[in-house]
Amino acid sequence: MGIENYLDVCYHLPRRYDSFLLTPRDRLLHIKDKERVVIHGRIVGRPSTLRFRNMSNTSFYLETDTGIEFKVLAWNRSYLASFLDASSDFTVSGSFDAKRHQLNLLAIKKGVIAPSNALVPVYQLPEGYLPANFRKLVEKSLKECQGAIPNVIPLDLREKYKLIDKEIALNECHFPKSIEDIHDGLRVLKYEESLLFSLKNQIIRNENKALSKAVRRDIDIPRLKEFIYSLPYKLTKSQGIALKEILDDMNDPSLMYRLLQGDVGMGKTLVAALAMYANYTRGEQSALMAPTDTLARQHYENLTKMFASTKVNVVLLVGAMGSAERKEALSSIEFGDADIVVGTHALFGKAVNYANLGLAIIDEQHKFGVNQRTLLAAKGDNADLLLMSATPIPRTLSLSLYGDLDISTLTDFPSGKRDVDTTIVDSSSPSILASVKKAIKENRRVYVVAPQIEEGEEDFSSAKAMYQRFLTAFPGLVTLVHGKMSNEEKEAAMLAFKVGMKPILVATSVIEVGIDVKEANLMIVYDASHFALSSLHQLRGRIGRDGSPSKMLLVYDGDDEDELDKLKVMTDFDDGFRIAEEDLRRRGPGTLAGVRQSGLPDFRFANLVDDFRMFECARNDAAMILADKDNPKYKKLLQEARNGLEGISLA
Repeated sequence: MGIENYLDVCYHLPRRYDSFLLTPRDRLLHIKDKERVVIHGRIVGRPSTLRFRNMSNTSFYLETDTGIEFKVLAWNRSYLASFLDASSDFTVSGSFDAKRHQLNLLAIKKGVIAPSNALVPVYQLPEGYLPANFRKLVEKSLKECQGAIPNVIPLDLREKYKLIDKEIALNECHFPKSIEDIHDGLRVLKYEESLLFSLKNQIIRNENKALSKAVRRDIDIPRLKEFIYSLPYKLTKSQGIALKEILDDMNDPSLMYRLLQGDVGMGKTLVAALAMYANYTRGEQSALMAPTDTLARQHYENLTKMFASTKVNVVLLVGAMGSAERKEALSSIEFGDADIVVGTHALFGKAVNYANLGLAIIDEQHKFGVNQRTLLAAKGDNADLLLMSATPIPRTLSLSLYGDLDISTLTDFPSGKRDVDTTIVDSSSPSILASVKKAIKENRRVYVVAPQIEEGEEDFSSAKAMYQRFLTAFPGLVTLVHGKMSNEEKEAAMLAFKVGMKPILVATSVIEVGIDVKEANLMIVYDASHFALSSLHQLRGRIGRDGSPSKMLLVYDGDDEDELDKLKVMTDFDDGFRIAEEDLRRRGPGTLAGVRQSGLPDFRFANLVDDFRMFECARNDAAMILADKDNPKYKKLLQEARNGLEGISLA
C-alpha cells in the first residue's frame, strides 16, 4: 500500500464513512426511492433465508422505536439468520426500495449507536486485512505522531480561512464525531495540498521564465506564410491563434514553456509541424518526442510527406533501430544535417548530441514525467519547450492545474464537426456483427477494443479472446495489437490494418493515442465500463477523422446504474471538455482511477472539480507568497514546496 511508517498511516484517510446517525421519524414517513436511511429497533418474527445457485437472501422485519415497521432484505449474508434474535435491538443502515417498500441492507450493528460513534470510517485495504485491525493501527499511529505533525500552512493563511490545526484535522478525519468534523479536517488537508501544488508550479514557471535564450535569428515569417499557403487545407481559426501565440513565444527573449491542448483530431500536430518549420527558417533543429515507437513512426511518415517539397531533413530516432541506422541518425543530429528529429525517450539519451536544438516538442505530454520533459529541452541551449495534450481541460481549471505553463487551446475540428453515433449495446446484440459487415463492405476499417490482453477464453475483457472470436467470424480479415508485442509485430499489424489487408484491428487501449487511420469509421469497445470516460473519449477520437458518419458501440452486459450513467455521458456528449469535467466529478478525492490515461495529476485529498474554488484561492495565495518569499513566516512552506523539484526546472 506504500505505507512505511506511522505518518503514512495517518495520511491514509477513509474512502467513505458508514453513517449510523438515525434518520428522524418525520423523514421516515416520506422516504424517496434509493434514499439511504438509518433505523433502530427490534426484530419482529423470525428471519428467513432463501438459497438459489450461488446466492442467498435473508429477510427480516424490524420495528422502530416509533412503531414504524420495515422489511429488510440482505443478499449473501446467510449468517444473519443466527445473528439476529428478537431479544436484542439493532441499528440498521439501508437503501429504500420504494417499489417493494423494503430496505436493502447496507450495514447492521447490535444495539443503539451513540452519536459520537455513529460515523464509522471505511478504508481502502488489501483483501483479507481486517478493517478493525487497521482502525487500531490508525489510533496507535495518531498517538505516536502526537506533536510531530507540523502545520505547513502559515499562521496568517490558517487564520484567513479559519483552518484548524493539522494534527487535529487528521484526528477528525479518522474519528469524526459529526459530519462537520470531516468537513473541517478535509479543508485543511485539501488546502495544504492545493497550495503546495500551486507553489511548485509557479516556482518552476518563474525559474524557466527567468532563463534567456542564446542570441537567435528571427523566424522568416514570409517564408513560413508561403509554406502555409502551399498546404492543401486551411488552418482553422483556433489553429491560427495558437500558432501566433507559439511564434510570439519563440521570438521572445525568455524561454517558451507552453501547453497546446485540444480535443482529439483538432490538428495539434499540424500546429507543431508549422512551429518546427518556423524554427527551421532560422537555422535551428527541432525535436518531437512521442510516447510510443508506433506514434513516433507515424509522426515521422506524416512530417516526411508534409515537407517533401522543401529541403527540411526529417530523421527518426527510436529504441528499436539497427545499429547502423541508429549511428547514421546520431551523426546527422550531431553535425546539424537533421533539421527535425522525431522519436521516443531515446531523444534525450546520453549518446544524443544536438548541433543547435532550438525547439523541443512533447506529444501526449502526460505520458512523460516532468523530469523527462526538461531533460529533452536541456539538450539545447535553453531550447523552447512546447507540450501537447489531447486531454481537454476547461481553461479556468487549466490555469490552476498547469500553473507552470502558458496555454493555447484548439476549439474547432479541421473537417467540421465529428459525426460519431455512440450507442450502448449488450454482447449478444446483432448490431455488432451487422455493423462490422457493413463497414468491411464499404472498404472501411474497424477497431475492436478490450481492456486486458488476456483473461479467460470466454471473457469479453480479453483482447486475445476477442481476436479469436472475430477471426472465426471473419477469417483472414483480423489482426491484433497489444502492449506485450514487439515493435516489429505491432508495426506489421498496423500496416496490414492501414492498407486494408486486415480491416479489423483487435487491440487494448494502446490505440488510444495518436493512431490516425482515416478509413476507420467503426469502433466496438468490450467491457466498456472498465474504461475511464477520458479514455473512451480518446478512443472515440480514432474514428470518423475524415468527417464521414461513424459509429461507436459500447458493449456492457451489466445492470449497475452508476456504470450505465457513466456510459450514457458518452452517448449524450461529444464535447471533450464537458466529458473531462464529468470524468473528474465522478472520480472523487483520493487516488483517481484512470489518472494515467487522462493526464491529470493524482491528488491524495483534493477533488479537481468539487474543490476548484480552493485551487483558485491557493493559486492566488501562492503568487502572493512568492512575491514575499524572503519573509521568515513562509520559510517552512517554501522548503516543503521545493522538495522534489531538483532537476525539474530548466534552470
